[in-house]
Amino acid sequence: MEGLTNKEFSREKHIKYFLRCLQCLPIPYSSLDTSRMTVLFFCLSGLDLLNALERIKNEHQNIINWIYSLQILPKNDESNTTKCGFRGSPFLGSKYQTEGSFSVSELYESSHIAMTYTALCSLIILGDDLSRVNRNAIINGIKFLQKEDGSFYSTQDKNENDMRFLYCACCISYILQDWNGLDKTSAVNYIRMSMSYDYGLSQGPQLEAHGGSTYCGVASLILMDKLEECFNEKEIKFLKRWCLKRQKSGFQGRPNKPVDTCYSFWVGASLKMLDFLKYSNFESNNEFIISTQDTIVGGFSKWPDVHPDVMHSYLGLCGLSLMQLYNLSPLFPALNISERAYQHLRKIQTE
Repeated sequence: MEGLTNKEFSREKHIKYFLRCLQCLPIPYSSLDTSRMTVLFFCLSGLDLLNALERIKNEHQNIINWIYSLQILPKNDESNTTKCGFRGSPFLGSKYQTEGSFSVSELYESSHIAMTYTALCSLIILGDDLSRVNRNAIINGIKFLQKEDGSFYSTQDKNENDMRFLYCACCISYILQDWNGLDKTSAVNYIRMSMSYDYGLSQGPQLEAHGGSTYCGVASLILMDKLEECFNEKEIKFLKRWCLKRQKSGFQGRPNKPVDTCYSFWVGASLKMLDFLKYSNFESNNEFIISTQDTIVGGFSKWPDVHPDVMHSYLGLCGLSLMQLYNLSPLFPALNISERAYQHLRKIQTE
């Protein structure tokens, strides 16, 4: 293990990369303006893994207040909670915009289940106690999003549903210690029906298995404590094999696809939760991830010689953390936060 850390790791450059992304992003990121909450999470958790949260210590409270400003609370009727949770940007439904005789705020002000998950994680990373979170409203909000087949929609518009949003619902329920908004039986059945013929997990029944959806399904089962209930011993054995076979140098997301930095987390974390990552080739995975780092501006890209981006920079660090390299903070893979942040969550939950 020690020999692997002889590779050049541009720690200070990576810290500066995330600090810079917290302040200003290049024009191509404008398409992600509605997902600022997720970008914030990548930056904060990236700094956490680098043990560098102290660099923004004076900004913690301002960031916490910004996150809470995006919490959508019940209106006059406390029972009307279908829109409640966190949205991804302050410009979604700004109260200052009007169009004709109706308020754009009322039309578009709605939470997103992924933004709620990343908002809660970001608050935990920053050491918040979640005391300002309207727990009942959020739980009722995600309950409104679950389909009869067990999957979840992303928003109240109900225009897309798959394994990703089921995972977000499980994370939210686990963090808030309230599973009343989630039907576990149908959720477990959805995951079971999403196992492909080759034993990987897909976004939904009869779709192709994928590293990202495999992570979401496995993590959801771990959080619900339903892994052995969902799959028998043979299925778990072949699920482990499917994940392990995704390694070529780094990891690929599907068979016959190129390796990509992010799958060192998606597939690597799945193997970690299945207690099988130790059978992967750490040296080869480390070699690939390090080949994608930018030693000039910091960050990681999906492939070597490609511009870095926030998501791959964060997930690249996660992949290295899972292998316990470069003195990175250990990762709690099921929630995709550091072990330090997870312990803070446990403290909140027991107080």
